[in-house]
This record gives sequence, C-alpha cells and structure tokens, in this order.
Amino acid sequence: MTKKQKKNLIRIIIAAVLLVVLHFAPIEGWIRFGCYMVPYLVIGYDILKKAGKGIWKRQVFDENFLMALATVGAIVVALTGRGDYTEAVAVMLFYQIGELFQSYAVGKSRRNISALMDIRPDYANIETDGALTQVDPDEVAVGTEIVVQPGEKIPIDGVVTEGESFLDTAALTGESVPRVVRVGDDVTSGSINQNGVLRIRTTKEFGESTVSKILELMENASSRKSRSENFISKFARYYTPAVCIGALLLAIAGPLVRLAMGLSPMWSDWIYRALTFLVISCPCALVVSIPLSFFAGIGGAGHEGILIKGSNYLEALADINCVVFDKTGTMTKGVFEVQGIHHSEIEDEELLRYAAHAECASSHPISKSLRDAYGKEIDRSLVTDIEEIGGNGVTACVDGHRVACGNEKLMKNLGILHRECSHVGTVVHVAVDGKYMGHILIADMIKDEAREAVRQLVSAGVKKTVMLTGDSTRVAEKVAGELSIDAYHAELLPGDKVEKVEELLASQGSKDRLAFVGDGINDAPVLSRADIGIAMGAMGSDAAIEAADVVLMDDNPVKIAKAIRIAKHCIRIVYENIYFAIGVKLLCLLLGAVGLASMWLAIFADVGVMVIAVLNAIRTLFVKRI
Repeated sequence: MTKKQKKNLIRIIIAAVLLVVLHFAPIEGWIRFGCYMVPYLVIGYDILKKAGKGIWKRQVFDENFLMALATVGAIVVALTGRGDYTEAVAVMLFYQIGELFQSYAVGKSRRNISALMDIRPDYANIETDGALTQVDPDEVAVGTEIVVQPGEKIPIDGVVTEGESFLDTAALTGESVPRVVRVGDDVTSGSINQNGVLRIRTTKEFGESTVSKILELMENASSRKSRSENFISKFARYYTPAVCIGALLLAIAGPLVRLAMGLSPMWSDWIYRALTFLVISCPCALVVSIPLSFFAGIGGAGHEGILIKGSNYLEALADINCVVFDKTGTMTKGVFEVQGIHHSEIEDEELLRYAAHAECASSHPISKSLRDAYGKEIDRSLVTDIEEIGGNGVTACVDGHRVACGNEKLMKNLGILHRECSHVGTVVHVAVDGKYMGHILIADMIKDEAREAVRQLVSAGVKKTVMLTGDSTRVAEKVAGELSIDAYHAELLPGDKVEKVEELLASQGSKDRLAFVGDGINDAPVLSRADIGIAMGAMGSDAAIEAADVVLMDDNPVKIAKAIRIAKHCIRIVYENIYFAIGVKLLCLLLGAVGLASMWLAIFADVGVMVIAVLNAIRTLFVKRI
C-alpha cells in the first residue's frame, strides 16, 4: 500500500470503531450530534473539501458533491428525528472503503504496466583506457561500442561484436525462455544480459531504439480513448445534473402533491427519499470501472509482449473478422536461402557474382541471400548505375556489363526471353547485356508458429484470412495452402496491396473490422489504411512499427489471436459492468423514489456496485491463459 492508502485505511478503522461505539452509547440530543460529527469529519473531511472546491470553481456536479449533499442532508433529517446519524456516517464510511478499494485496483494495474516500463536503462558502459565509464544512453552515438555486463539491461539496439550470453526478453516479448546471442546477432534494448559479457556496436540512437519506442507507446496509450470510455464521460456529464434535479423535484413535488390532496406534506420523509435517491445515483461504478478495465487490459497485453497503442484499438480488435497477412517476415521467417541455380549459360559462381553485385545496394532479404550465397566480399567499385525497380528487381552496370536481376515482370519489361522454373520458390532471373543467363531459386521457410496462428485465429472468431505478397503466384499458392489461408493475392506492388485492402474493407459489414499484419517498410501504407494495423516489432521496420496500432514484440503470429482474445475478454467485462451498474442503479432509484429504499440500500447501490465492478475490471489483468 502507498502512504496515502495507509492513511485512508487508518481513517476508515478509526471512523468504523467510533461509529460502532456511538451506535450503542446511551447519549441523546446535541451531545449525540456532536459525538457523531467526530467520525463523520474524520472519514469525510476530504470529500467535503473537494465538494467545496468544486462549488467554488463552478464544477459542481461530481461524486464528491453528491456524497456531501446526501450525507449533510441525512444529518439534517436526523436532527428532525426522522433518520439516524449512523446512516450519514455509514454512507461516507462505505464510500471511502470503495475509494480505497478502487485506488488499490488502479495501483495494481499501474504496477503491472510499470513492470513493462521498468525496461528503461539508466546508463550505458563505454570502455575508455581499459576502464568502464557509465554515460547517459542519450549521449551514445550510432556505431559506438558499448559493454553490457551480466545483470545489466541492454541500453541501445545494436549488433554483438564480442561475447556470448543468454538474454532475458520477458519484459519485451512475454517470452519466459531466455534466448542465446552470439557475435553478429542483433540485440534489442530493454533485454537483460544474464551471464556473459557482451560488446555491442550500436545501430540506433537511444531515442530511436526499441526501449524508447515501447515506453512512448505505453505512455501515450491512455490518450486514445475507446467509444465506451467516451460514452461514459459524456453520460456522467449529463447524468449527474439530471439526478440532482430529479432529487430536488422529488423533495419538493411529493409534499406539494400531498398538500394538494389535503394530506400532511411529510417534508422530512420526502427529503430523506431525495437524499437516498442522490446516494444511489452516484455514477462511481461506471466512471471508475470502465477506464480501469481498458487500462488493465492494455497492461495485461503489454505483459504478454503485445503493445496496444490505445483503448480505442483494443476495442476495435474485439470486432476483427478479417485478418490480412503480408507473407515475407510475417508468416515466413524472411530468411531466404539459395536452393538452386537452373538453366545457367555461364558458371554458377559467375552467375551468383553478377546477381550479388547487382543487388549489393538493396536491403531486401532476397538480396542478402544472394550475397550470402556468393560468399565473397562485394567490390562496390565494380558496380555503377544501380536502378531499383519497385516490385520487379534491379538493373546495374557490373564490371562494364549491364545486368538485370529480378522477377518475370522485369524480364518481360526488358523484352528478354526467359525460362520458367518448375520448382516452387522465389525465382530471380538474371540477364547480362540483354541476354538471358539463367535463374536462381530462393526459398523462404514458413514460421513454425504460422499454422497454429491461423488455426487460433479461426477459433478466436475470425471469419476470413487473406495473404498478400509480391512473390510469385506459385509461391503464394503453396504457402497459403500449407497454412490453410482462405485467399491469397500474389505479385503485388506496394500500391496494389493498398488497393486490395481497400476492396476488402469495402466488402466488410459496418461493425466488422479488418486487421493487416506486416513488418516491412512497404507495409506502412497498408498498416495505416487498415482498421487495425499489426506490426511485427522485433524484426519489423521502424516505419511499420510507427504506422501500426498494435505491435507484437517477438514476431510470433500466434499472438495476433491472443490479442483478439484479450480484447474480447476486456470488452465483455466492460459491458458486464455497464449493464450491471446501470441495471442495479435504475432498480434502486425506482425503489428510492417510491420510498421502498433505505440509506443502507443506497450504500449498496453506490459503494457495493462500485466494489463489484472494480473486482470484475481487475479480471482484465489476468490474460496469461486466455
């Protein structure tokens, strides 16, 4: 508990003890009134103070005003002999118990998110003259070599240049099993080095590193409110004044009607009903539990390595009925390997040399696989006039020869006769000086989790799965078939993907939502256009992560279904609280208006409903087994 929570708990205990003692004490009149004011002020002075400030600032209608008005009114009624001081003190006491409970629940949610936020590194180690110096991560330039010792957090994204160790990535990915890293492996900031000493060459500035982006996403998540939260805020703005007016009318209209009928007005009885009506009407359960449900849901998802940028996106995830995948790096590993060289008119090594040099400026995984297969250092001085043709390939001048390297479209556009490949995979055709020289077969491996991901999406309620790729139709057909994906579209340029998503969005129902999952720079426009953009965070490009609404920190597609289940679990709890709170309050308001509800029932309708709603909201934190 915090100091403030402990202080409130002590106040509650003192007030409760005094209330019990006074209830059985044989005192009457003004002495009894004075004695009851002690526990009342002990437990309620802050509520009265807040209500007074609200009136002074002309922001009258909130729960503090309702509590102050109802309890002061109950004391006045007790002075007339109609009620009991115990009721007034009890209303304030149980309200404070509810507030303490709510504060503890919010604190628990914050601690859950704080565990994720604790990935912020405090320093980076730089070796100077054989000694380690701790510096601010913000001051470390790209390309600097830093040292990370056992037990320390990796402060900045980089590449291991020396050492081998296990990394604890649980705070980033939710994955409890440490992963081993060696020389040449990429490492992300926020991971904890478990055993060996690592030397890391930084590849990003601290502000652009994974840890900084995660912190920024989590800090900004609460600013993007869901429809339910906006509804509750608007509801409370109109609801509170309405019930205050209703209570006033109840206190005045009832006695006036009785007078008109020639009966005793019974002012104290109707004022008591109006005060009971006020206590019942307090909207605490809704105002507290709904934002808490979303807050806890985002925190629980973050603990599982699923970063959701706002409660509006969490709400939209629950309505997903169509998921569209990029292929490379999303459903496949994005690790291409040369599987064969076919119909080569020259030596295989020479064909690879031309292809590797032509592709030397590209960061595409296929280009990297060609360079890896060549296995020798690329002499960039031999390469000039590189021209990358989006979605087709590249052309370049290599050692004085004009080389074209790409897919069938490139060959057709250049008017070069080529030979088709009978094997399934990505085929890179190579032409030198306008003459076809053969093709290189490259294959990408399907992720181990991809099949399970599609199966779980179906079980999570997704009705349609679609794959979009720039790869050949044969490759797309093979991958879609193996993964049981409903539909696929192949040989697409980045602009074509946007068009396909537009078509799918147009065919959606008004309440249905479409999610696109991607990882590359060319996926950023599609991620922005979809109802929900989901980026693969660990290997995804910065542009994709920036454009996405949801980021999966460990590139595991199974977590797409997990995110949808978490969202549905959260929304179900939100609506349970809305229906329960409004239903109970309406029933109790009706009973209060006709005089069948006492102040004790009002306490249950206010504090009891709030406690039950908060308890229900806390369930959104527990997402491990969803």
